[in-house]
Amino acid sequence: MNSASSSKPQLAIVILNWNGSTMLSRYLPSVLRDSQGEATVYVADNASTDDSVPMLRQQFPQVQLILLDRNWGFAEGYNRALATIDAEYYLLLNSDIETTPGWLTPMLSFMEAHRDVAVCQPKLRSMAHRDQFEYAGASGGFIDRLGYPYCRGRVFNTVEQDNGQYDNPAEVHWATGAALMVRASVYRQVGGLDARFFAHQEEIDMCWRIRLLGHKIYCLPSSVVYHVGGGTLPKANPMKTFLNFRNNLTMLYKCLPDEELKPVMRRRWWLDYLAASQMLLLNFNWGDFRAVWRARRAFKQWKNDFEADRKAIQEAVFDANHAKPAPFSLLWQYYIKRHKRYTDLPASLPDTPSSTADR
Repeated sequence: MNSASSSKPQLAIVILNWNGSTMLSRYLPSVLRDSQGEATVYVADNASTDDSVPMLRQQFPQVQLILLDRNWGFAEGYNRALATIDAEYYLLLNSDIETTPGWLTPMLSFMEAHRDVAVCQPKLRSMAHRDQFEYAGASGGFIDRLGYPYCRGRVFNTVEQDNGQYDNPAEVHWATGAALMVRASVYRQVGGLDARFFAHQEEIDMCWRIRLLGHKIYCLPSSVVYHVGGGTLPKANPMKTFLNFRNNLTMLYKCLPDEELKPVMRRRWWLDYLAASQMLLLNFNWGDFRAVWRARRAFKQWKNDFEADRKAIQEAVFDANHAKPAPFSLLWQYYIKRHKRYTDLPASLPDTPSSTADR
């Protein structure tokens, strides 16, 4: 690792890289330009086999370089990199993010002014369609009662155009791992990202655990970035399907309270196999069909490994009501009631004044 500055930075921007030389070359200049004077920029390299490291040393010598000994995946890669960095805030940033001038100021100012907020994210727009939200995080993330994620600006595959409809700062369930600012003390308090997830849903899992401890998470849309998305695994990749299903079930097992765990898991058993059948019979997608079955089997095989985690998480809960998922079924809202925009849905947070759904 290059020698870092002796003074403690307030904010460390950390980009995890694996064979992403092309993305870094294209988008790192915007990060350096728009973060000058407000943050120290690090690249943590997961033992890339392309020219990422020599390229960084030659073209971006001002970047602090952390060399990991192998590809640890997203979760453990970040855990190991952040353990070497002394800062008040970490900003986990994908290599395929283009930043905008002034993007850091709203987030830093908000976090400094609101000590009960542990995590925040900017608004994500699509790099390909710059007037639209980006799938991975849009304007802040939520989960429904069965664990399905959605966002302000994206519900399942329906992505909205950004007309400023979600430009208000809002408390959310989770912040996207594509651009996630977190207090370093809270990151350490919850043990960081769950390395066993390897990749996908690990930021939702961590955000849920953070909220169970009583901390808040916000999206601050006055900060804007553009995201390519799908840079590591394309959306249709069966491995991505496997990781999303396995990790989502594991997250539910860890974080749901006792009275909700069994009912939710029973429903998910039926819904997951229904989804797998649809992938095969309607979409003729054998790879994703097998991925869902493999994910269900993998979750069953390793569930007992998380028993101690579940016990510790449930015993440490500060405010269970504050951290509850949205009180409705997103599948019912989307496919039966045809509510395909965030504004069509019932209230996403339990303490938000609005009618709630019981299906």
